[in-house]
Amino acid sequence: MVSRTVRRATASAAALLTLTAVPAHAATHESDTTRTSSEAALPAPDMAGLRAVLRTLTAQGAPGAIARIDDHGTVHTAAAGIDDRTTRRAIGNADRFRIGSITKSFSAVVLLQLADAHKLNLDASVDRYLPGLLPDKRITVRHVLSHRSGLYDYTNSMFANSVSGFEAVRDKVFTYRQLVQLSLKHARTNAPGAAYSYSNTNFVVAGMLIEKLTGHSVGTEYRDRVIKPLKLRDTFYVHPAKKIPGRYAHGYLTPDRAGAQLVDATDQTVSWAQSAGAVISTTHDLNTFFSALLGGRLTSAAQLAQMERWTPVNSTTRYGLGLRRRDLSCGVSVYGHTGAVQGFYTYSFTSKDGRRSLTALANTSNNGTVLNTMARTLESAFCGKRTKAIQSTPLTGRGSYVTERNMAYEDIAPGVARD
Repeated sequence: MVSRTVRRATASAAALLTLTAVPAHAATHESDTTRTSSEAALPAPDMAGLRAVLRTLTAQGAPGAIARIDDHGTVHTAAAGIDDRTTRRAIGNADRFRIGSITKSFSAVVLLQLADAHKLNLDASVDRYLPGLLPDKRITVRHVLSHRSGLYDYTNSMFANSVSGFEAVRDKVFTYRQLVQLSLKHARTNAPGAAYSYSNTNFVVAGMLIEKLTGHSVGTEYRDRVIKPLKLRDTFYVHPAKKIPGRYAHGYLTPDRAGAQLVDATDQTVSWAQSAGAVISTTHDLNTFFSALLGGRLTSAAQLAQMERWTPVNSTTRYGLGLRRRDLSCGVSVYGHTGAVQGFYTYSFTSKDGRRSLTALANTSNNGTVLNTMARTLESAFCGKRTKAIQSTPLTGRGSYVTERNMAYEDIAPGVARD
């Protein structure tokens, strides 16, 4: 385990599945009333508590875990365990990794920038821009970005068995339309706009919208609109290449069968996700991204407000447009996204003003115990030692933590029971 705290030298240097298996919620919108006054009162991060969480993750089955806090120009990092089960190299915050569904926030930012440029109307039918793609012209761009389209998540079927499902697609290259067609083979989950129901299909459609409206690939748009302006030197969209460039953490998929050997899932096309989950990044770059987003540097204030029109998910979580809000035990709300892709779990969230950010990674997946524990990184980072007993803020909204049997994976087979 390694930890350090450093202060940045210059101000300019200061600058990621629903996770829970809950019933679909009626699409009631809430405006965000959390204001920066609560951020001024944030206690100091509990670094001892954060390091303890990372050690717990390794005891629960993650080969390694890392976390980075950027706080008003001060950087705190912590790490535990290894990034490679073969070489036994220690994991560290310089490692790149697959960020899974945090990619959805990148896709949403691009589309909201297009809305700022009057090239996209959030309340227009998807059919206006992609004629004939979807069977219901009532599905709007807003429905897609808020997971209220009712489109079935094709990964439910694709990854019904974690390892065999993964091995069947790890080298494949899909088109967006092929993925949408996999979804349309199944009945929709609800009428457009009626309820929140997490689906990777939504952000496949988002990728198609980006490419149709710009004439460029999503990778080009991520690069030109987000990665280059923010100087994210370790963030890439490499689809359909399978390798993570540079220094990286290996990711390990936990098989469904108890006691089975972990599967190294690092190399894969992630073509089954693309604009829903194929970006590679680091803890530094993700903190920079969400800090810039909540700080108003990536969209207009009006479009950021659109991102923060919340639909309830459960007692502690709200979803906007490609953005999550998590309400912590100490009364603080944080903003960002979670990511799950074979071999990697990521949490990346920032304060309302974007001045304190946390990104945490565990290099495993399909492990509900690890995923439960990762929620505690937010408590340590934003509540400090004021964290209440975590059991008092159930992730499921039903009075208990999620378990492997009732968990819904946001990237991988949402709603599929796991043994």
